[in-house]
Amino acid sequence: MYTDFQKHLQQTLQEIEEAGLYKKERVIVTPQSSGIKVEVPSDQVPSTREQEVINFCANNYLGLADNKELIEAAKAKMDERGYGMASVRFICGTQDTHKELEKVISDFFGTEDTILYAACFDANGGLFEPLLTAEDAIISDALNHASIIDGVRLCKAVRYKYANGDMNDLEEQLKKAQAQRFRIIATDGVFSMDGNVCPLDKIYELAQKYNALVMVDESHSAGVVGKTGHGVTELYNMRGKVEIITGTLGKAFGGSVGGFTTGKKEIIDLLRQRSRPYLFSNSIPPMIAAAGIKTFEILTRSNELQDRLHENTAYFVEKMKAAGFDIKPTQSAICAVMLYDARLSQEFAAALQEEGIYVTGFYYPVVPQGQARIRVQVSAAHTREQLDKCIAAFTKIGTKLGVLKGGR
Repeated sequence: MYTDFQKHLQQTLQEIEEAGLYKKERVIVTPQSSGIKVEVPSDQVPSTREQEVINFCANNYLGLADNKELIEAAKAKMDERGYGMASVRFICGTQDTHKELEKVISDFFGTEDTILYAACFDANGGLFEPLLTAEDAIISDALNHASIIDGVRLCKAVRYKYANGDMNDLEEQLKKAQAQRFRIIATDGVFSMDGNVCPLDKIYELAQKYNALVMVDESHSAGVVGKTGHGVTELYNMRGKVEIITGTLGKAFGGSVGGFTTGKKEIIDLLRQRSRPYLFSNSIPPMIAAAGIKTFEILTRSNELQDRLHENTAYFVEKMKAAGFDIKPTQSAICAVMLYDARLSQEFAAALQEEGIYVTGFYYPVVPQGQARIRVQVSAAHTREQLDKCIAAFTKIGTKLGVLKGGR
């Protein structure tokens, strides 16, 4: 059987590569930071060499991935409580550290309770099915993350979709969804490929008008958006109003693993009883929970990192636009430099790496056909010198590849 299936797989992989859509992993040999070393192929022995590059494609928005305080907190907790839990939460996988982190997250977002998951993909995947039945409805933004899409697929609720950030379309879908019992509007806080923020204030108004709940995924917005980085609910002065927030510890909050759902107490209670990724996955390690607690302590102590991130992002966007690049409007630390062609995005990214700038080209199926881009992610850890080097390299390669005027 496998001989035939193998041929099918080989043909599929060849088609992916011929279309310029094959994704290759690059190996980092240092801690995650604004400056890293990566392995690159070499004609000499050994077959790889190390290259120093400036990293502009990590979700390390606050520069905490290699933070010494987080590392020390993780080390201390591992000495104190061990390496792993070897259990799910409801059997023998809950330590006081897990409960403390859940309380800290609730306090940060102004919610009633929090439940931890191995990742936000699990949080979203395990959210809808326990709460809704075929009598209910989910109204989802067209550009929502794959984890929300998969979570919706696992649920029997009637599905409606509205165009990204289009409140007229959302209202039309809400009108249709009046035929169902309960309704949840699901949206990303920041859309990861474009960098735009959802219009949460208008979404909430429509939810009130049409008797719906609101769910927001804060993965790319928490720690980033809002004056003090408390996310889209802070940006729109809506702290505590949204019924469901999901998020991750894997981006701004230290860049490790672990996700969460935070919101109304009864919702969290029911998820603890019936959410399958929670019931059937190991608890996050104690050291990860301890580092998460330390992250929120750092963010509560000072607004220095958020301020620096906002300054860096504003500077980068201003200079890139002045250079002539097509950048989607952004209210986050995600800057989508539009190139539209998949092969061009890969060629551009490879050329930038030769200049010491580490980025990734994004293309179908990660983004729609004909919408290829390089997603630049700015960090509080970036220095002004690093930002200037990145802008200069983009300008040089953009001119060479004909993206900017005066090129080939």
